Parts: sequence; C-alpha cells; structure tokens
Amino acid sequence: MTQSQDAKFPKQRIALSITVNGTRHELEAAPTATLLDVIRDELKLTGTKKGCDMGGCGACTVLVAGRRIASCLALAASFGDADITTIEGIGTADRLHPLQDAFIRHDALQCGYCTPGQILSAIAVLAEGARSIEEIREGMSGNLCRCGAHANIVAAIAEVAGL
Repeated sequence: MTQSQDAKFPKQRIALSITVNGTRHELEAAPTATLLDVIRDELKLTGTKKGCDMGGCGACTVLVAGRRIASCLALAASFGDADITTIEGIGTADRLHPLQDAFIRHDALQCGYCTPGQILSAIAVLAEGARSIEEIREGMSGNLCRCGAHANIVAAIAEVAGL
C-alpha cells in the first residue's frame, strides 16, 4: 500500500480482554487476529508454534476450558470469556507436568517443534479418558511429528495414563 492508501485504510484495532494461563490480559489486536498470533506476538508466549497455519498439523494446539483447539484457526476476539492454557501454563522448570517428564524419559521429541502441541493434545486425550494405546493413537492423530517420534510420544502418554 502507498502512504495515501494507508491514510484511507488505517489498520483497525479492537480492544481484547483474554485470559491465558490464569492471567487476564487487556490489549488491542486486529479484528482478524488469530488466537495463535495474539498468544505469540502480543503476549510473547512463544511455546505455541505456527506450523501449517491451516489447522492440519497440531503445532498450534492450545487448551480452551480443557478442550484442545487449533489456535491458528481461531479468531482471538471469540475467546474473551475463555480460559486458555498454553504450554507455558502447565509446568515449570522446577516442577514439570507429568507428561513433560514422560516425554523426556521416553525421548518423545527430537527437534521439539511439535512438542508443545503434542503435550497439550495429550492432556486433552487423557482427560477424554483414553483407555488403550489405540485410543491414544486415534486421539493424537491431529498432531504431526515430522521427526518420526510417534511411537515414543504414544509410549509417554500411555505411561502417564497407566497403560
């Protein structure tokens, strides 16, 4: 756009109030901003990754009221009343979430890019009551690992599930 076009079409921003990892944030964002972009660019929580940007790989998985969603497909403005959890909200360096610990023990990561989305999706799979390896595999089918650590990921989840 030229400078005169910018003057005619200023970048619109909307007020947004959003709760992430238990903290309420008041900010301004583009009306078309995705939840992923607000989490990464506005809140600087970079654990949530941008993968395919089409909802197909699971790298951007976050939990909304305990349910997993592809944050790259979700408009941030739709989540003002929601309780959103990112990877930064489930454990600390001194006190890992059981799934984080199991992923390390089972070497369920290689490059690590997909790991935050894998762990958050696994939390939802366990909350949904997966009772077998097959149910874990099915529940995790929306999260891709290009490094090929799927067997180790399933083993880590199965351990936490007590299978």
